[in-house]
Amino acid sequence: MRQVYLDYSATTPVKKEVLDEMLPYFTENFGNPSSLYSIAAEPKEALAKARHQVAQLIGAQDKEITFTSCGTEADNWAVMGTADALKNKGNHIITTKIEHHALLHTCEFLEKRGYEVTYLDVDSEGRVDPADLEAAITDKTILVSIMFVNNEVGTIEPIKELAAVAKKHGVLFHTDAVQAVGNVAIDVKELGVDMLSMSAHKIYGPKGVGALYTHKGVRISNYLHGGAQESKKRAGTENTAGIVGFGKAAELARTGLEEHIRHSSQMRDYLIEEIQKNLENVYVNGSMEHRHPGNANLTFEYIEGEAMLLYLDMNGIAVSTGSACSSASLTPSHVLSALGIPVERIHGTLRMTVGDMTTKEDIDYVVSTLTKVVNKLREISSVSSKKGW
Repeated sequence: MRQVYLDYSATTPVKKEVLDEMLPYFTENFGNPSSLYSIAAEPKEALAKARHQVAQLIGAQDKEITFTSCGTEADNWAVMGTADALKNKGNHIITTKIEHHALLHTCEFLEKRGYEVTYLDVDSEGRVDPADLEAAITDKTILVSIMFVNNEVGTIEPIKELAAVAKKHGVLFHTDAVQAVGNVAIDVKELGVDMLSMSAHKIYGPKGVGALYTHKGVRISNYLHGGAQESKKRAGTENTAGIVGFGKAAELARTGLEEHIRHSSQMRDYLIEEIQKNLENVYVNGSMEHRHPGNANLTFEYIEGEAMLLYLDMNGIAVSTGSACSSASLTPSHVLSALGIPVERIHGTLRMTVGDMTTKEDIDYVVSTLTKVVNKLREISSVSSKKGW
């Protein structure tokens, strides 16, 4: 059976060049980079190189990059660290209704401890209006956190404009850029963001490693306490092999960004066009003008997304329905709900994301299989409806 992976926004395979770079740090170069003896020298130099590679990808300085275990940790640290550091200044945080749960649940945690959180609405494409942000800021606002690219519908937010609003009012601005890094060009200085979260496994690097960019001069409280690793900002023995892999993945993402965007956009558009050519009542969710190059979030009327996913899986095709991080839940997607999409349509939604390994032949197989699956499910749904089931 042909195997086709179309869930690159959930995770990506580790590229061979990345794995090759990592392998020595599991064996001969295993030393603890915080140690003083000679076998720690190579791992220490490798960390410095990786930090530079990651910093280059987003236009940052090396010392502005602190490695974490994942994007979720980076999000938690940015929000919790700011809340603690600026608790004497204010207790108000602004975010949106379409954030990743790593951000939303952190805000909910803080709300239980006396912080106030404003959740901004988005338009029908998932975009935030900078005027809405400005209207929400008060003299107690200490942080604005708005994701760069939505993980479900792929909408790209006007981060530069939003960060400018926050800066105008002297408020720190953080962006969850886990889906953006490696998929859109990023220069943190040009964007004007104070903090930015990222993750290696979204850019063909290993799982278990991420990073938080913190602009020089921004001081937030430490999230993990213990040793003096990461310039005393993030305790814990560094995941040397993972960080090295992150560095190599960042280098490949930077040098191959233009080709990656071209290929992904081409495959995504072909996928959407062919599906809509072969099936009626299929709708694209999110913005097509401001969109992740590989994201195709589609609603198929009159059927359930879970049923489509399972039939596709039986045919060797991997996609997701709703948020990939909570796909076991039957709760309607909070992102699609925020876009104003009716519940019955939300349940018929699939997220398909292409990547560097996706081919035209893969797309043809997916479209052919999906067409049969959708027609079959709609036929069953129609029969059930007529029988009153």
